[in-house]
Amino acid sequence: MNYRKFQADCLFDGHEMLEENHVLITSLEGKIMDIIPAAEAGGDILKLSGILSPGFINAHCHLELSHMKDVIPPQTGLIPFLLDVVGKRDFAHELILEKIKLAEQEMENDGIVAVGDIGNTADTIATKMSSKLKWNNFVEVLCFSDQIADQRLEQYNGVLKNFKEAEEKFNIQHWQSNLVPHAPYTISDITFKRINEQTADAVISMHNQENPAEDELYKTGKGNYLKFLQKFGFESSPFPTTGKSALQSCLPHFNKDQRVILVHNTFTSQEDISFAAQHAEAHLSGLHYCLCINANIYIENKIPPIELLMQNNAEIVLGTDSYSSNWQLSIAAEIKTIKEKFPLIPIATILKWATSNGAKALNRFSELGSFEKGKQPGVVLLDNNFNSKKLI
Repeated sequence: MNYRKFQADCLFDGHEMLEENHVLITSLEGKIMDIIPAAEAGGDILKLSGILSPGFINAHCHLELSHMKDVIPPQTGLIPFLLDVVGKRDFAHELILEKIKLAEQEMENDGIVAVGDIGNTADTIATKMSSKLKWNNFVEVLCFSDQIADQRLEQYNGVLKNFKEAEEKFNIQHWQSNLVPHAPYTISDITFKRINEQTADAVISMHNQENPAEDELYKTGKGNYLKFLQKFGFESSPFPTTGKSALQSCLPHFNKDQRVILVHNTFTSQEDISFAAQHAEAHLSGLHYCLCINANIYIENKIPPIELLMQNNAEIVLGTDSYSSNWQLSIAAEIKTIKEKFPLIPIATILKWATSNGAKALNRFSELGSFEKGKQPGVVLLDNNFNSKKLI
């Protein structure tokens, strides 16, 4: 037998939920061959309890922070959390590499097949070279001042060069690597412009509106983020005071057909969503809102405006964030929390965010995200308690 047959209570194909009388047929390696009625499938069917789904897409993670599990206590608030992330960095390099490897294996076991992974260093390269997952390596830039923009970009382009050289030397076909901005409160005006020039047509991400102080920083030049900026020697905001929200102030820097993933969006408003949609229509190839609901709960015990995003037909995707801000790196756990907090959202809708939407956001829909003939998207079983198991 050169193929495998799967049947469960439900089959989610990446777009819609099919009932139990459907059988998924794959090659032994996991390439999708067909979905057919059970009456036509013959024997040798593996029958399971739960939902069959394409492999999950983790659109936002910080794999290199995996050594920080349980280091920062939950619900400190974002600004104390950020100061802890910056300040608690004294770990042995061997431990960092070991925890990266363990976290990568955890994600694979959870059924994750591709990751949008943030990194400030090249620490994850060794693990990713032997990984079965597909990686969007987002080399994250932080630069508060225009005066040192060239110096900092040279530094981060050096990190990016390490990823590019590994891709070329080892003929790695499943990586996409490029620079991305960290957040509106860590990127100077000129730095935004330089990243824009370097990322035409690329997939990029940016942390967005995790705290009301982010908007206050741009509207008034004041607020609680000044405490964070003081850590880096700034007594006043180094960023332009625009009178607008952080998103409306910074998203216009990107206008070269990038596909932009906005991450967290905990305090994003209707006005922001409308503005971003208009900007994306004119200047971007895609705009996606990444939910990391367990990280939002971990850091500030806040819930992102999921219903508002849905009302606006926003392209929603899911992420885990890092072990500095989550109890696990599991998309199944993110699905479970969303379903608990928003029980009226159909499970098929949430699974779409975790599969086909995520694959589109990472520019991987031609290979992942749905059970379409010829794809090899992975096969995951999600049980009634939202535990996930990788089948292929």
